[in-house]
Amino acid sequence: MSPLSEAYRDHPLHLHHIIPLDFDSVQTVPDSHVWPTSHALESDDHLSIPTVDLMDPDAVKLLGHACETWGVFQVINHGIPLDTIGEVESEARRLFSLPTGHKLKALRSPGGATGYGLARISPFFSKQMWHEGFTVMGSPVDHARELWPNDYQRFCDVMEDYQKKMKELAITLMQLILKSLDLSEEEISKVVSPGDASTALQLNSYPFCPDPSRVMGLAPHTDTSLLTILHQSTLNGLEIFKDGVGWVLVSPTNGSLVVNVGDLLHILSNAQFPSVLHRVVSKEKEQRLSLAFFYSPPTDFHVSPLALNPAQVPLYRSVSVREYIHIKGKNLEKALSLFRI
Repeated sequence: MSPLSEAYRDHPLHLHHIIPLDFDSVQTVPDSHVWPTSHALESDDHLSIPTVDLMDPDAVKLLGHACETWGVFQVINHGIPLDTIGEVESEARRLFSLPTGHKLKALRSPGGATGYGLARISPFFSKQMWHEGFTVMGSPVDHARELWPNDYQRFCDVMEDYQKKMKELAITLMQLILKSLDLSEEEISKVVSPGDASTALQLNSYPFCPDPSRVMGLAPHTDTSLLTILHQSTLNGLEIFKDGVGWVLVSPTNGSLVVNVGDLLHILSNAQFPSVLHRVVSKEKEQRLSLAFFYSPPTDFHVSPLALNPAQVPLYRSVSVREYIHIKGKNLEKALSLFRI
């Protein structure tokens, strides 16, 4: 068990907060999954998140500006081959297309962090989400063997290769973003080291829905991580909340990845970078997939505001990654405020 898995073991969930609906068996949306109607603002030229080209000579400045003004951006020329992303999406599709009873063989345990199940934020909402997920931390071999006793190696190889590549990209992004805060190389190396990190890969499926306007794919939340790197399939669904604007659609564009600031980077930047509130709404009847990679420091690392000039005061007290996971597991959207000085 990884240290990150152990951090989640401290607050086990009830099985009804883990087991997804049998989506194949429902003809109509059950009352348990009906959400109040919400209207999103469609993205246009004035309402689209920034796109940053990692090959741009001004990438540091552009990343810093995107993090400060939006807390989220699309990244291109990121170095992750499209074939690699396609393989992971294909394996995710293979997993989620299994019969429900079969997928439950890989069900996340009440105190576990990996395997098949509902989003961890489920207990905080009175209505259930139109979502099923599969979480990977390192090798998924134990759960994959349950799903495909004679054909699990391909799934494991693809997931492990993707995690390796995404970790390298996350390190590159973090180094550039922290440079935008005028941190020294020594300060950056304390936060970002090639060896130690807490990482997780979340495969998300938003299944076929008979009435998409009545359901919520993923309820509004911020991520715990330093940053999250997301690939979304060709269907719309992801929305981010921008103060003074409202919900903004983040449309998939071929070859780009969506990167958002998480709570830990918000603390590290002394609130200069907003931890972006986001959700997934269902816009189409057909299935939508996404792949989310979460990057954080090791669980025993203490996160505190950096890059303070003499005129600035820290807005947050120091907190270990493990402690923050524990507090967020009990408080969700209030977690950040509990560490505010």
